[in-house]
Amino acid sequence: MSDHIEADPTPYAEVEAVLRDEFAGVHSTTTVTRCVEAAHYGALEVTGYAHPSLVERIARKHLHVLALVASERG
Repeated sequence: MSDHIEADPTPYAEVEAVLRDEFAGVHSTTTVTRCVEAAHYGALEVTGYAHPSLVERIARKHLHVLALVASERG
């Protein structure tokens, strides 16, 4: 019998995958993950619940803002 247990993927794994693809070449995977995590905690603080669609929308906004700041820095 195997003691190996698969770790459950984060509930936002699909959100991260979508945003990694959308922002490929713009942001690193680490940045995308950090934005998703920040969006998750922000949604929990404000609404008490962090539905994946809400987390995705918040994280996407964060990533757009970061891209804008980076482009302005040149």
